Amino acid sequence: MHILVMHRIPDSFVHFAETIDHTAHEVTYVSAPDRLATLPEGVPARRIERPGTGDTAAEVLAAVAGIPKPDLVVTLSEYDLLAAAEVREALGVAGPKVADVMPARDKLVMKAAVAAAGLRTPHCAPLTKALAEDATALPWSGRTILKPLRGASSEGVSAYRTVADALAAARDGGLPGDLDEFEIEEFVEGPVIHVDGLLAAGEPVAVQTSRYVGTCLEYAQGRPLGSVQIDTVPETVDWTLDCLRAVGIDDGPFHLEAFETPEGLAFLEVGARVGGADVVDTFELATGVHMPSAQVRLMVEGPGERPPVRVAGPDERYGWFAVPGHTLGSRYCRIEGEKAFRDDPVVLRWLQRGADEPVKDVITYADTDVPIAGVVGPAPAPVLERFLTDFFASVTVAPAEGP
Repeated sequence: MHILVMHRIPDSFVHFAETIDHTAHEVTYVSAPDRLATLPEGVPARRIERPGTGDTAAEVLAAVAGIPKPDLVVTLSEYDLLAAAEVREALGVAGPKVADVMPARDKLVMKAAVAAAGLRTPHCAPLTKALAEDATALPWSGRTILKPLRGASSEGVSAYRTVADALAAARDGGLPGDLDEFEIEEFVEGPVIHVDGLLAAGEPVAVQTSRYVGTCLEYAQGRPLGSVQIDTVPETVDWTLDCLRAVGIDDGPFHLEAFETPEGLAFLEVGARVGGADVVDTFELATGVHMPSAQVRLMVEGPGERPPVRVAGPDERYGWFAVPGHTLGSRYCRIEGEKAFRDDPVVLRWLQRGADEPVKDVITYADTDVPIAGVVGPAPAPVLERFLTDFFASVTVAPAEGP
């Protein structure tokens, strides 16, 4: 089989070299220049560089022109799902096409599909449509969110007290992008959970529920964020599967977010990908399943290649945390208030940038790009949640001049 990998995620994260038999299959990696160093080493494969400056699908198609048609197109990055679908359509390769991928990328299409399945989701509308009408045309009037239709990491998301305030902000040109690339959405009150897992032919291989400590929007605004694994009850699994079927996700990993409300779960959004931050590591600690490599193995070998799954006990929960630095206005930082926490017995991994080590000035959850990040556990969920809550209330990160 000829496997085309649209490379973006490093081999250290995916384990391509150990997951794909490069002697049994013909493998072609197409990579942008800044990612070449993260390709797998020591395996026989075709490596093609694309410019990395234009349309991804167009660059990949140009790169593979003249070589044998692939039998399988592999991508693991959320940013390349649509591009991979376009490549499959152009080359006539089996797998998800643009219409299949869109419900898991476009937030309006996504929520419409979930609502059509009879599941609760926030009211929403295209921003341009809402601007063309009176604010009273929307079925809610209170707290409101504006967000990019295909965004990630809460980048470009903003919150307002009322619908009218949100529309006024949009009219005043306060959004980072074209108005037709945004949606307007009802704010739903309640804690947010994320459900992560892996599917094979529509059946769950492993599923794990976690509850956020903080919110992704607050993280985008500069506050710490983490999550702690909680019990994954059958009702949550069934509800999650209903959501996934509604948007057409039946193979591979998923990262679904939902509100816990007195009336039950309310869908927020879902991605056909693994979760960010340290979700992959904490998921593997709890279940024994390394989602990225398991995803690739299932794509290459088929649904029969399911990994073994362990069942963690109630005292074996794990969590992750990240303290952001992108709002500092500086590439260097000064950290205070963390010393009492870094040696706590629940800390499994702690990464902290030194005074002479730069942090990223864009939103990121990568351990090595933020002031502090880590993994906690194993311990009962309340213990981990209390640790994160206390730590977030105590730690401060301030800009510094650097070396």
